[in-house]
Amino acid sequence: MVTRLVLALAAFIALERIVELWLAARNRRLMLARGAKEYGQEHYRFVVLLHAAWFVAWIAEALWRGPRLDQLWPAWLVLFLLAEILRYWCITTLGVRWNTRILVVPGELLVHSGPYRFMSHPNYVGVVVDLFAVPMIFNAWITAAVFSVLNLALLLLVRIPAEEKALKRTEGTQGT
Repeated sequence: MVTRLVLALAAFIALERIVELWLAARNRRLMLARGAKEYGQEHYRFVVLLHAAWFVAWIAEALWRGPRLDQLWPAWLVLFLLAEILRYWCITTLGVRWNTRILVVPGELLVHSGPYRFMSHPNYVGVVVDLFAVPMIFNAWITAAVFSVLNLALLLLVRIPAEEKALKRTEGTQGT
């Protein structure tokens, strides 16, 4: 039964990420057509690698340990769902500006609506919670710990500084 839950959640997340990558590719084309400049290309492959490795790792750890739900699985599931709500609030707020890459149209104003009224990078908050909560549903605590640390390091030391630098260079738009 729990194996089916692991695989069902994995299928849901895989479908979700495929749709998001399609949306990001479409938005990238639209933003480039509007004159956007892309930044952070040198670290983007590490973002993709981290997320792909996380996806494989939490499934493998959950199955390897003998699939079982964590005692606190309802709380982890609620956190995951809240993170998804936050991420999709970001996606809808940014519209074509939302992307997995750093794209800035010079001269456009920052977004200060939706969750961006409260913080600069709410999408990353959702991602941080995702990467921790999903493995914890199935007691895959090693994956939750390792990938949370790696993701936070990548976000705080590389991704967010690259995004902030891009925004300052162009006096422009989005925070994701």
